[in-house]
Amino acid sequence: MVSSIVIIGPGWPLRGGLSAFDEQLVRTFKDKNIKARIETFSLQYPSFLFPGTSQYTNEPAPKDVNIYAGINSINPFNWLRIGLKLRKEKPDLIIVRYWIPFLAPCLGTICKIAKSNKHTKVIAIVDNMIPHEKRIGDEIFTKYFSTSVDGFLTMSDKVTKDVKLYSTKPTLLSPHPIFKHFGESISKEDARKALGIDYNDKIILFFGFIRQYKGLDILLKAMAVNEIKEAGIKLMIVGEFYEDAQPYHDLIKSLGIETSVILHTQFLPDIDVKKYVCSADFMIQPYKHATQSGVTPLAYHFEIPMLVTNVGALADTVPDGKVGVVVEPNEMDIATGIQILYQNGTEYYLNNIKDEKKKYSWEQMANNFLILHQQL
Repeated sequence: MVSSIVIIGPGWPLRGGLSAFDEQLVRTFKDKNIKARIETFSLQYPSFLFPGTSQYTNEPAPKDVNIYAGINSINPFNWLRIGLKLRKEKPDLIIVRYWIPFLAPCLGTICKIAKSNKHTKVIAIVDNMIPHEKRIGDEIFTKYFSTSVDGFLTMSDKVTKDVKLYSTKPTLLSPHPIFKHFGESISKEDARKALGIDYNDKIILFFGFIRQYKGLDILLKAMAVNEIKEAGIKLMIVGEFYEDAQPYHDLIKSLGIETSVILHTQFLPDIDVKKYVCSADFMIQPYKHATQSGVTPLAYHFEIPMLVTNVGALADTVPDGKVGVVVEPNEMDIATGIQILYQNGTEYYLNNIKDEKKKYSWEQMANNFLILHQQL
């Protein structure tokens, strides 16, 4: 029986999808009458390791989620203090988020100390067991972290397989739930009016942090394919650069697609997300490699058909021909996929999207943690 849970991971005032995920998970446990809170970071990354403009949000703290920002990722004495605090607190379950090996020494040490009370169980929710951008020491750090937990919950078959390279401990797969905190959909007409976009324009959307593995360069090359240019399709890029932006600007210029690209490359507050997503005809995920994606449940929430590439677990959650199209990660296949989306039209996919999205509930995610805890 689980009556108390601590989630170790991002939360307010840290911004981004991981924080939003952890906060919604707390709400879901509270709806099940389980006491839950977040133990987050006072320092998540040193500034020189963070590729964006800021790690912090300007939005107010959520009033319905208890969040304690006390973890310093680079201070071992802090890890000892947090671990001892949690050992004394004795939550029934600690859910620790793992997405980058840099944090393994910090998270692993805290969890080892906390569970030494012989009561608390630790489950890692793993976004990436093997990072997208590899660095020296990744494998050693991940092995260390793997010894600190009792079980793993993953959100894709790819990550499940990666976990098994490091551990034989119990592992349960639970698909990424659909975000709710962005609010309800608005009409395409209202969204485009708010953004100053013509209602009759053909708009596809690339959404999220811009990193090399996400394949924006491939999508830009697809925009230069004659059939796409002749169709008058425009690409809206909404997301902050997490790497040097200049090569992308140079590519846009060299391809001669300046008039076909709309750039909004600043971090977007949650309250504005729906305007951009609802303004799009389709969402495009041209990833070169991936595990799972938070963009897919975002598209499901706002019921926008999507194109994904056949990498990682993306195709597992986007049935080809039903809620969108699945293509190989090259510009010609992506260009062909975009044409297929427009040939079919958005209404063609809508009923299937409504049916498919029912699989991705927060209650099921919470229940799977409790099921795995029972196994432990």
